[in-house]
Amino acid sequence: MEPISSPQAIIDFCLAPLALDTGSDAEREVRRRLEHVIKTFQQRAARPVAVDFSSMPSQVINEAAHGYE
Repeated sequence: MEPISSPQAIIDFCLAPLALDTGSDAEREVRRRLEHVIKTFQQRAARPVAVDFSSMPSQVINEAAHGYE
């Protein structure tokens, strides 16, 4: 996977697992807020910032700790 620098593409990738109701007021508000955060961060960094989701660590659930052996 290539690093993503477009705020809209980052938001799309992050929200995809939630399967939000597209076009709902809540979905539009979440996208508006996230876009503001990403663009503000990129401005403060003085350059577009790319996110490489392929280097994100996997989340490992310890089933034994929860009694699901």
